Amino acid sequence: MSFGEELIPLWGKAGPALDQKFLLKQADLPATGTDYFPPLAPMYPMATLVYFQFVFAAITLVLIAGSLLGRMNFLAWMLFVPLWLTCSYTVGAFSLWGGGFLFQWGVIDYAGGYVIHVSAGVAGYVAAYWVGPRLDRDRHSFPPNNVLLSLAGAGLLWLGWNGFNGGAPYAANVISSMAVLNTNICAATSLLVWTSIDVIVFKKPSVIGAVQGMITGLVVITPSAGLVQGWAAMIMGVFAGSVPWYSMMILGKKKMFNIVDDTLGVFHTHAVAGTVGGCLAAFFAHPTLCNLFLSIPGERGIIYAGDEHGIHGHKAGLQLLKQICGALFIIGWNVVVTSLVCQVIKLVVPLRMSEKKLTVGDDAAHGEEAYALWGDGEVFNASIHSGEAYSFQARTIEASKHEPSVRARAPTDQSLVEL
Repeated sequence: MSFGEELIPLWGKAGPALDQKFLLKQADLPATGTDYFPPLAPMYPMATLVYFQFVFAAITLVLIAGSLLGRMNFLAWMLFVPLWLTCSYTVGAFSLWGGGFLFQWGVIDYAGGYVIHVSAGVAGYVAAYWVGPRLDRDRHSFPPNNVLLSLAGAGLLWLGWNGFNGGAPYAANVISSMAVLNTNICAATSLLVWTSIDVIVFKKPSVIGAVQGMITGLVVITPSAGLVQGWAAMIMGVFAGSVPWYSMMILGKKKMFNIVDDTLGVFHTHAVAGTVGGCLAAFFAHPTLCNLFLSIPGERGIIYAGDEHGIHGHKAGLQLLKQICGALFIIGWNVVVTSLVCQVIKLVVPLRMSEKKLTVGDDAAHGEEAYALWGDGEVFNASIHSGEAYSFQARTIEASKHEPSVRARAPTDQSLVEL
């Protein structure tokens, strides 16, 4: 439905994707042909393309989950995943990547700034509205669970993003090389800018702030990673470290944003950053790189409007309009479809866990805790936790090794019950 033959201009035809014959043939995207270029046909098996794109889809749901942590009914989440993927993600993916109307129009979304990040940020925010907030105590006291693990995860994410953006052209070529370099330039710049603003405003740097800046840098460069020059990636990094910072740290504290409990601030780090990156692509996309990647020749950013005596200047201004329209379509579609999906699920199971279960936490939802610290909101379970009888028996056996009177008669089950 995301990369097959066209059903309608914004949706592909459904079909089997795990059939052996299908997976072993050369990869192709049949709807991506235009008046200027034939359909895309990467030089590897379809199995590689299927895996690569399935992971993109999975990542999008992981981001949405970041907005819903700490209160959504897990059964409701299990229903949300396939419904949202089928009704929302596939539309964005086909429209922008698979040969749909935005692809044919020449909207730039190199590796998912719109398809993944804007859609995840908007869908997560809308779903968070329908699910409802966490407990007040969780919203007011929400320290990082483990800063060191967060830092380790951030490193894995940064490393993995090179494959994320480097693999988007479906080949090891000029565009791929530029994408990997620009990904690191923008992420590093954004990290430094976010951290610098933290120091200026809060008088101290933080690991979590640096990680947020890194993420927004990766998101902002994603819509145009292989289509801009290195110096442009650095400028985009400045925007990446400042605009989402203002959105999260200033606007995010306002009443209008507190109405919705977006647990990890996915709206700011992904929807805002993805939109900023998509619009900046209309300014910095290099015409030579665009001709190597886009479906329409002659596309370019606004700063290159004067090239070739300005004969393509009109395209530069039109590109900004295209980027804005592409963002608005993704935002609008996700607001409507995510709302409908949540309302349908609500007819079957509650979207939010009960107050009683939320008070207990993980043990009530899953029967287990992230850390073995009994008493931290956990329900005692004799089948899991050692009972007093077991403790007393262990002490009695230990004492029998040192006192003859006890050694002569080991404790029986009956004596333990009586005691």
